[in-house]
Amino acid sequence: MNIPLLFVASVVSDVDLLIPGLRHRGPAHSLIIISLVFLSTFLLYGKRATPYFAAMAQHSIIGDCLTSEGVQLLWPLTLDWYGGGIAVASPTNIVVEWVFFLTSLTIMLKTKDAYRLLQVHTSNLLLSIPVFTVLLPTLLSFPLYVPIGLIIPHLIYLAIFTFSILIDLKSSLAITDKNRFK
Repeated sequence: MNIPLLFVASVVSDVDLLIPGLRHRGPAHSLIIISLVFLSTFLLYGKRATPYFAAMAQHSIIGDCLTSEGVQLLWPLTLDWYGGGIAVASPTNIVVEWVFFLTSLTIMLKTKDAYRLLQVHTSNLLLSIPVFTVLLPTLLSFPLYVPIGLIIPHLIYLAIFTFSILIDLKSSLAITDKNRFK
């Protein structure tokens, strides 16, 4: 399993934040659209595509459906919005986010995926996409506000992803320097 690609899959639905005229948590978060996008991936890779599909689907179901006005989970079949109505800055959401963050971190440590992220692997450069998605709202409040109670998990992910990228860049530069002096 490619851990950096898994993190990219978990945030790719938020591409709607960058597309003018497309409402956030709308069609890009639809389980129908996600399933259609993954159909070819499942045909090519079979069950090996399942973790990436799950990462992308969990973003809509757990990450966004629980909070705010919800998600258009079944677009284009219906324009209805489904959600728990929990405000992003509410104590309930902050606790839920912390539980998921600590669970994620525990799983990454137990499976040694956190260690693998800090090893040289060219796919680690893909983590620049989640870095971008963590950096903008956390430090610039664009395009979304991040409650102060969630800054620490954002910064921890930002640190892990940044170290992973820097390790790869250092390795790439060392190889370039080595080849230049041959």
